[in-house]
Amino acid sequence: MSAAVTLTALAAEAALGYPSLLLSRIGHPVTWLGALIGWLELRLNRRDASNLRRRLWGMLTILMVGAAAAAPAALLGLSLDAALDGPTRLVALALLAAPGLAQRSLYEHVSPVQAALAGGDVAKARSLVAQIVGRDTENLDETGVARAAVESLAESFNDAVVAPAFWLLVGGLPGLYLYKAVNTADSMIGHRDDRFEAFGWAAARADDLLNLVPARVAGLLICVSAGRGLSTMIRDAPKHASPNAGWPEAAMAGALGVRLGGPASYDGVAEARPWFGTGERPVGPQDVRAALRLYLRACAVLWILLGVVAWLL
Repeated sequence: MSAAVTLTALAAEAALGYPSLLLSRIGHPVTWLGALIGWLELRLNRRDASNLRRRLWGMLTILMVGAAAAAPAALLGLSLDAALDGPTRLVALALLAAPGLAQRSLYEHVSPVQAALAGGDVAKARSLVAQIVGRDTENLDETGVARAAVESLAESFNDAVVAPAFWLLVGGLPGLYLYKAVNTADSMIGHRDDRFEAFGWAAARADDLLNLVPARVAGLLICVSAGRGLSTMIRDAPKHASPNAGWPEAAMAGALGVRLGGPASYDGVAEARPWFGTGERPVGPQDVRAALRLYLRACAVLWILLGVVAWLL
């Protein structure tokens, strides 16, 4: 799909978000995918089956969910191609793509955390950050909350903005919604625990594959927008257990001059995660604010790059 459509979709999502009226009436495409994934998991992830069989059922789940997302998107795209042309077609495609992007939503989820921290209300900030991170938050202090918010912003810059835009650009509407299906499946079933390790294996590996290029682009965008952080990203990104999540996170640590990562607890189990960056001072509300400003600049750089590509082509 053209860079012009991708840029227009980003602009539409930034300006409009996802209308609350639509959300209340019909939900969101991601919630539809989540409902399908949950329904399939309950029926196919049998605890009495062998790990091999659970892996196979998990692979089938990803194929079905991917097809359920990509096929209608492809049909819509073909219908618009046949019925419309010129600017009308561009706008229609962009509006269909916009729900797969989340620039505005991400900012609106992280910004209240920063406001609560700045106002000294750590309890409220802790409650807010619990809505956007997977780690345990009940014992986080101000530094822990701030670090969690910045890490989530960095990682989600890829998952919610760069990767969907990338797959929209190279794969059109089907590529965008296939990515959203896989990414949603990974967040729901791609966990390493007794319930999901075998069944969610395909979801996790597919998500790793689809994010290989976008995650590195996201890290570079952060570094370019900050004018620093590249050496930190190159040095520290491979430390992450994920082949992708470390790139935007390490880039953000280097860009802000702080340390991110470190030990965290998930479902009551402590996890010894690596550190990213070399900053010595504690992460605080001012760093969440700085990260939000950097996030906006990185989004702007992405827009500019897409604009240049659209102009050249």
